[in-house]
Amino acid sequence: MQIGIIGTGAIGGYVRDELKRRGFAVRALLVLPENVKETAGEFPDCVCVSSASDLPDDIDHMIDCGGHVALKIHGPEILRRGIDLTTVSVGALADTQLYSDLDRAAAQGNAQLYLVSGAVGALDCLRAARVGNLQSVTYTGRKPPMAWKGSPADGKLDLDNLAGEAQVHFEGTARAAAIQYPENANVAAAVALAGAGFDDTQVRLIADPNVERNIHEVVATGDFGRFSFEIRGNAVPDNPKSSAIAAMSVVSRLEQAKHRIRF
Repeated sequence: MQIGIIGTGAIGGYVRDELKRRGFAVRALLVLPENVKETAGEFPDCVCVSSASDLPDDIDHMIDCGGHVALKIHGPEILRRGIDLTTVSVGALADTQLYSDLDRAAAQGNAQLYLVSGAVGALDCLRAARVGNLQSVTYTGRKPPMAWKGSPADGKLDLDNLAGEAQVHFEGTARAAAIQYPENANVAAAVALAGAGFDDTQVRLIADPNVERNIHEVVATGDFGRFSFEIRGNAVPDNPKSSAIAAMSVVSRLEQAKHRIRF
């Protein structure tokens, strides 16, 4: 399998290094136009391009680690070319137009768009539960104040000096969370897509000076009964906004594709 990666940030770097360590052929990097020359010098074993149309013809699978904007710009063309695409930018699918564009492009190219579980587990349970009647699904994201820097929480709270009690800075639907917090709410979107949908999944986002890790909690009720799931995850070393397990979920997705017996 010949693999290309969109983005060279914290998650993209982890995915690239881990896939190569596991014997995958990372053949191409898709980056911003102004970064092509520098990236090519840093990674001489990869073809570095700024447009999906310039990707080598032998690429079998692209991995999007570049964020919502990158998925919107490059995703449709990658799928139209018949290249399968795995993305961690699940929150971008809250945009109904982009969702339709990606679905149409995948049909045109006979390609698949894979959404990884990212920073939260239990999505298989949610997918099963929605076969019956899902009565309620709530996602709560709790992070240290600095992990919310650069998000709308910056304008609502004094993140640099937050002390004492945790502060809720967002309550609403998963669609609103994914659109307003594109760098922080991919988990909310993944929970929504696996379960009750963007408009029927409730989200609370919290800045908590008393925690050092990102904490994700999902609570659901329905015909199946009730479950709650919590994960206290470490961030990727180079970016406190990005979960390490999100990067690991990309590698796991590619690893599973190699096996004849798999989940």
